[in-house]
Amino acid sequence: MGSMVLIVALLLLCGAGDALGFVYAGRAWQDGRLVWIEAIKSALSFQFGVVMYLLTLRQLAQHFAISTEIQTLVWFGATIIGVAALSGQVLRWQVTEQLVAMAVLGGIAWLLYRTGA
Repeated sequence: MGSMVLIVALLLLCGAGDALGFVYAGRAWQDGRLVWIEAIKSALSFQFGVVMYLLTLRQLAQHFAISTEIQTLVWFGATIIGVAALSGQVLRWQVTEQLVAMAVLGGIAWLLYRTGA
């Protein structure tokens, strides 16, 4: 049980780091000029996300045989949830878009289940 909590915690940190990287990257170009502080925040956030991703994979490899495809699906799910949550935009989405987002995440869960990951 403790290892699963660690895996989920690392995965959430990975998703948060990458999500922040995307959020800051979206702010890096303003009026045709590079905003260096946003670019640096983006790069640092992505680097943090990579380190957390590698630690997550280490824990996953110790407990499960998991394919690269499934690793990518897990990363994508964590990152997209993080982007939606950290940007605050998901709260402004219409119900239709929120339902589609939940369907996409449901699809990821379905793929994880069906592929035996």
